[in-house]
Amino acid sequence: MMKAFIVKRYSKVEKLQLVELPIPAVKDNEVLVQIYAASINQIDIKLKSGEFKLILPYKFPLILGHDLAGIVTKIGSNVRRFKVGDEIFAQPAIYKIGSLAEYIAINETDVALKPKNISMEEAASIPLVGLTSWQALIEKANLKKGQKVFIQAGSGGVGTFAIQLAKHLGATVATTTSATNIGLVKSLGADIVIDYKKDDFETMLRDYDVVLNSQDTKTLDKSLRILKPNGKIISISGPPDTDFADQIGSPWFIKLIMKILSSGAKKKAKRLGVDYSFLFMRADGNQLTEIASLINAGIIKPVMDKVFPFEQTNDALAYVETGRSKGKVVVKLK
Repeated sequence: MMKAFIVKRYSKVEKLQLVELPIPAVKDNEVLVQIYAASINQIDIKLKSGEFKLILPYKFPLILGHDLAGIVTKIGSNVRRFKVGDEIFAQPAIYKIGSLAEYIAINETDVALKPKNISMEEAASIPLVGLTSWQALIEKANLKKGQKVFIQAGSGGVGTFAIQLAKHLGATVATTTSATNIGLVKSLGADIVIDYKKDDFETMLRDYDVVLNSQDTKTLDKSLRILKPNGKIISISGPPDTDFADQIGSPWFIKLIMKILSSGAKKKAKRLGVDYSFLFMRADGNQLTEIASLINAGIIKPVMDKVFPFEQTNDALAYVETGRSKGKVVVKLK
């Protein structure tokens, strides 16, 4: 048996329940991982509250958690990439989440060896924000040396990683943050830092190649206007589009809903001669391996705010929900 934090139904107010569950069985292409650390993300809060219940129909009871680091304790008969005893970090695939538990079974294609120069807690802070940044800036935006990118909320989980990745790619980086975090985002490589409480980025930025949007619709509208012609805005906060519906295999009526939801942003973008797309990060062990090599080389460093003991997972969730964390919040199991 193992301990795990579960939700039994969608709720904004109910806390996660700590229960005992059987250790997952391992399929032929899976590894069983004893989890040493897991991190909390905004997506966990949104899933728990039911914000995605139409789009992502999870079954209950649901173990939350999208990030983990740990040690492989068993491998399926077809596993070739890993062996028992390997230290790994991972982001499980959609519908296979559940890192707020002592064990998890994951497809080997979603797993990578942990960077050698960081702790389990630091490694657990990386997968979701690392893959989100990689897929936004490299896959979707094809960000190049000399281009200009605006990364919103620079002191958040995605922001702290994306700034470092964009600088590594040779881009000029602008970001927004509060006055207390200006030093942090500058230390990560941000070239232009805007205090969002005092200044309006729309009046200060123009002719940008790429925007990584993680805020509300109003911010999205402003961001469209700072792009140069043929510039790209990639949003991780919505509205979701039909490409995402295809990615998760949604039925036709969900595709129709997403088409309607994203039509406003798509039309505004088209009118301005720019491109809008939505990104919902997917698990990818090969990309995590690339990210691990950047961390091993000291090019990207994890940014952590607090580490909570596993028993205080509800406190960790509440802290992330405040939106005030700098970098990532992690729970430690071992």
